[in-house]
Amino acid sequence: MVPACGRSRVRTHSSGGGLPDSNPPCETGRRACRQCVDTPGNASHWSPVSCSSPLPTRVVLLTGPSGSGKSSLAARSGLPVLRLDDFYKEATDPTLPLVEGSSDIDWDSPLSWDADTAVAAIAELCAAGRTEVPVYSIASSSRTGTETLDIDRTPLFIAEGIFAADIAARCQELGLLADAICLRGRPSTTFRRRFLRDLREGRKSVPFLLRRGYRLMRAERGIVARHVALGAHACARDEALGRLAAAAAGRHRTPTAL
Repeated sequence: MVPACGRSRVRTHSSGGGLPDSNPPCETGRRACRQCVDTPGNASHWSPVSCSSPLPTRVVLLTGPSGSGKSSLAARSGLPVLRLDDFYKEATDPTLPLVEGSSDIDWDSPLSWDADTAVAAIAELCAAGRTEVPVYSIASSSRTGTETLDIDRTPLFIAEGIFAADIAARCQELGLLADAICLRGRPSTTFRRRFLRDLREGRKSVPFLLRRGYRLMRAERGIVARHVALGAHACARDEALGRLAAAAAGRHRTPTAL
């Protein structure tokens, strides 16, 4: 549904950074397959031509505490990225949860997020290679428009956000899931990274950011444990890059906890 402002745009995937070259070229002559790369080290260059039948498009769900480095890792991978933060509910939504004992909206609760629309977008990307997604302003807690995300025929893309693990089981049931990864680090480092980012981007008021930041720092180990229980594999950045490379090579890992 297009918001009243009617703003819409098209976002296509372009490469940046890249995954390590995890697989040597196959022995199929000069014709490239989806398990080969023309440019080593960047998953965005995987060829859509198959040696036999085309590989279906799959998603890697990338989650972790806010500030854990999900967006940076996703950008470094060179894969197309669906930003799950764009599926937050708007501030006027009466179903938004509150932080217990506070008047603050609990933006870290999955109830503040539209999981159904996010799953539908992932399914459409896997089936058609493009979908219309909302453009969300965290500063104003509102949807400001829509855009078309086009991943062309890339056989793998990332959907990243703090609620990604909450849809792992549904994506697995639909046959869409390549892997589910939870970035894990030191809570103090996550706190500092998150606060500086949110301050720089003017996401919320400073008092709100500090209240939320200290609350999340205390809860971080529990947040990671919850993501693991939902089916995500908890690891640091380098292992996450290795798992992304394996998924891009077609070695999909089905999370065992699902």
